[in-house]
Amino acid sequence: MSNFLQLLRAAPAPFRRLSCGRGAKGSLSFSVSGNFLRLRSSAALSSSPEHRNRPRTRGYASYSRREPVRIGCASGFWGDTATSVPQLIYSGKLDFLVFDYLSEITMSLLTAAKTKMPNLGYAPDFVQVALAPFINDIHRKGIRVVSNAGGVNPLACAEAIQEVTKKAGLELKVAVVTGDDLMPHRSSLSDVKMPDGSGRQQLPKTLHSMNAYLGAAPIRRCLDLGADIVVTGRCVDSAVALGPLMHAIILVYSRCFLCSSLAGHLIECGAQSTGGIFTDWHKVPDWDNMGFPVVECSSDGSFVLSKPPKTGGLVSFGTVAEQLVYEIGDPRRYLLPDVICDFSQVVIQEVPVWVLSPSPSSLQVCATYMDGFRATAVCPVTGPRAAKKARRTAESIIKRTKKMFKQLGLEDFSRLTSRLSPLIIKFTFLVFFQDSREAVIWLAVHHKQKKALELFSREVAPAGTGMGTTNPVISSLNSLNLFISGCVIYLILLSTPGSFSTQGGR
Repeated sequence: MSNFLQLLRAAPAPFRRLSCGRGAKGSLSFSVSGNFLRLRSSAALSSSPEHRNRPRTRGYASYSRREPVRIGCASGFWGDTATSVPQLIYSGKLDFLVFDYLSEITMSLLTAAKTKMPNLGYAPDFVQVALAPFINDIHRKGIRVVSNAGGVNPLACAEAIQEVTKKAGLELKVAVVTGDDLMPHRSSLSDVKMPDGSGRQQLPKTLHSMNAYLGAAPIRRCLDLGADIVVTGRCVDSAVALGPLMHAIILVYSRCFLCSSLAGHLIECGAQSTGGIFTDWHKVPDWDNMGFPVVECSSDGSFVLSKPPKTGGLVSFGTVAEQLVYEIGDPRRYLLPDVICDFSQVVIQEVPVWVLSPSPSSLQVCATYMDGFRATAVCPVTGPRAAKKARRTAESIIKRTKKMFKQLGLEDFSRLTSRLSPLIIKFTFLVFFQDSREAVIWLAVHHKQKKALELFSREVAPAGTGMGTTNPVISSLNSLNLFISGCVIYLILLSTPGSFSTQGGR
């Protein structure tokens, strides 16, 4: 980043002087036309020593709030998924919805588009895909929107947004931050200082675009003036989150600016901080329903990063730590227009999830009911092919008994529960090897009538001499089968009177 590209802090003056890096000066001017607000941050180069050495002061938000501020980021690049917006709007409980669309490559693509068609140069997806389908719900929920989708033509982007709000019958204030375009000052720039310390370099004659990375102060000012939607050109990615925090919370201490900038840095790439490019990708569930990040920021600078419930992705120490060091260079000196950050002492802690929900509208109930009668039969089987013999014996007992039921006009065996097979409720063969010479038959059958199972019990014994077992078959009949079932009952059906008595007390 060239030094002159650094947007400086606003000073307390009617038209708030800005210094834009070393030796730059400019002004902020505000104009309101209907629901359209334009904030212009103009910059002109100067080498005035007095200007360079002037103390910098910072303007603060117009109000502060005690409760945390919730910001969700729905985009990490131009072309990100359209599923992010509804999950954040309807499940994120947001105060602000922010979008980051711009990369260096994106800026070049937008510049080329504007060269061909002057009314282009912004991210149309932001207007037609992110805002248009949800603009009524965004307004109804009181969510304010900040986006750098303006690219190299933020005014055209704002006009497109106004068309959307007009069609929706809404009167929303749309603010535009301009001034990042340095091409009007091209004649004043012969060379630039390179950020890598390699000295100064001549600007190419075929220069098509030149945009400064603005900070969060103009965004904050737009929100202070009542903007519902703020559109910027080029700014640092984290500014779309820092601006709302500067507006909503009085950031007095440098620690607050650092932490708020960190919050913006963690969510600026969308789903990256929720596991989108996590090294341990196999631990990240449900890529098809990837959750997007939400930060809940407090006035002391602390914040919690999460994602909407019932979404995929993963928020863990690892996913957040990897995003923390993403593209920051020296973590002890991360340069931003609003603050120079030292992230070397950042502490990341996983927060346990404690969810307290309202009491249920129903109570669990335990009930018992009569479910007929049950009989069991056990028979050891020995000899060659014992398993096959046991299976045939069991099938023969059941087949014979069912024939007799039919002759006597009795119903078939009933079920133990609807989840088990009919006829034989429990029918297992304890066989350890297929060619074992020993096996055990264990049968459990149910019927609505006791006399049917009395017949079954009588017909079990003949298997000892007529079905090849050569062993006695032991049967048992339970006179009553009392069953237990669980259900729920609505509280409205219950009353809970209390009564008590005392002896010898007052």
